[in-house]
Parts: sequence; structure tokens; C-alpha cells
Amino acid sequence: MNKSQQLKDLLISKETLVIPDAYDPISARIIEQAGFKAVQCSGYSFSVAACRKNEIDIGLKENLALTAGIVQAVSVPVMADGEDGFGGVEQIPNTIEGYVKVGTAGVNLEDQVLDRQPGARVVDAAVMQEKIRTAKKAAKAAGNPDLVINGRTDAIKTFASKKDGLNEAIRRGNLYLEAGADLVFVTGVSTLEEVGVLVKGIKGPVSIAAGLANNLQAFSINDLKALGVARVSLPSIAISANIKALLQAMEALKSGVFTSLIQEGRLCSARDIGRLLGA
Repeated sequence: MNKSQQLKDLLISKETLVIPDAYDPISARIIEQAGFKAVQCSGYSFSVAACRKNEIDIGLKENLALTAGIVQAVSVPVMADGEDGFGGVEQIPNTIEGYVKVGTAGVNLEDQVLDRQPGARVVDAAVMQEKIRTAKKAAKAAGNPDLVINGRTDAIKTFASKKDGLNEAIRRGNLYLEAGADLVFVTGVSTLEEVGVLVKGIKGPVSIAAGLANNLQAFSINDLKALGVARVSLPSIAISANIKALLQAMEALKSGVFTSLIQEGRLCSARDIGRLLGA
């Protein structure tokens, strides 16, 4: 069974797939060794780790290289963050071929307009449908017809009314499934009630991002499991935890209390590192 089929089986199983987002090979391997069954790449985390101010500062070539390193570091399926496909419909075949070549099991494709203009905007739903259809054809042509396409919509964030945003997200989600998406990822969700509305309205597997500023206190992973969410991603947990730990370690060193890092168990041992690296 290839990794894409393995990922599909995880998504349609009765158990919710919880999938933390990695930003480099070591974070991906830690996610795998912690027992998670798949790894999601995060374009946002890629940009933070590279000290870029904007996610769109990471182009396709760099994204593919970062994704390849993550794929090579783990044995579980990896989903790529394909952003908006890095261009229009005409760019999709090249983008998908790149992800197939580096061995990803799935790719996120979003309908958000990615530029440096303020405010959230989305492309016409018909354009996104064509991107998805083109992606499916491109995956087959590249040798992986099972490649999982996660159709992401940012529609909620484009409406002043949350009700209108949810309705549009549901409409688009079902259109994306009709076009061939294997699941629908809805961003901008901030309450458990909204999750319930989406799961009921979208006629296929639903993916929700958790642990974000707008929903950190609103629901737990178990809450999402109980509602039947197919996939829960954690887009910023790994990079945020790493930065916080490193900041604390540097402050401790600056204060001259190096021994406290050891006493409090805040340093990874050489044995632990060796275990992670397979030594």
C-alpha cells in the first residue's frame, strides 16, 4: 500500500486523524516518534523557521525542498502545504508533479488569494474547482493517482457575518468534493458550534485546525473527535513550542543558571538525540 492510500484509509476510518504540523525534519521525526500516524507540513511554520515575514516569501522550489526533507525523515504519510498551488490553474500540473516526485502522500490546496494586500479574499469557487480537477489529473499523470487533495477554503474570513461565512464555506466545500477533493479543510473556525454546522453541512470528510489563537480555548481535540471531524491539524504547535523552549533556555543561560536547565530536565540528552536520529 502506498502512502497516499494509507493516508486515505486514515481519513475515512472512524478514528479522527490528529496531524501536527512540522517545519523541518527533526520536528517531523519527533511527531512520528510521539505516535502520530501522519505529518502535515506547515507553510506558515516554514516561513517562521526561515525568519521570513510572510508565508508567501517561501516559493514553490523552497517549499518542495523543505517538504522533501520532512518526507525523508519519517516513515508515516506526509501532507504538503501546497498553498494556492503557487499560481493559477496553469501552474497546478507543475506544482503537483513536484510534490509527487518528493514523495508526499497528500497536498493542501487553498482558495485564498495569496498576495500582500490587506484583508482575506478568495478566488471564485469555479476557479478552485478547476484547480482541484487539474490537480487530480496531474497526480495521475505523475504516477500517483491516489494523491490526497485537501481542498481548503478561507471563505469564513471574507464575510462580516459568521453565518454567511459558514454557509459559503459549506457551499464551497461541497463543490470542492464534487471536483475531486478527498476532504475539505475549513479555516477561521472559532467555536464548537461552528464545527458542528460544518460537519453536518459538508457531505464528506471535514478538516479543522485547532490550537490557534482564535480557538485555543473554544474546543479540545476530543471535542472535535466527538463531532466526527475527520482530520485535526495543529498548524503552529511545533514551531511555537520550540521557539518558547529556546527562548527560555537562552534566558537561563544569560542569567548564568545553566545547571537549572539540567536539573529541571529542560535539555534533551545525547541519548534522546541519538534515539531520534536512529543512532
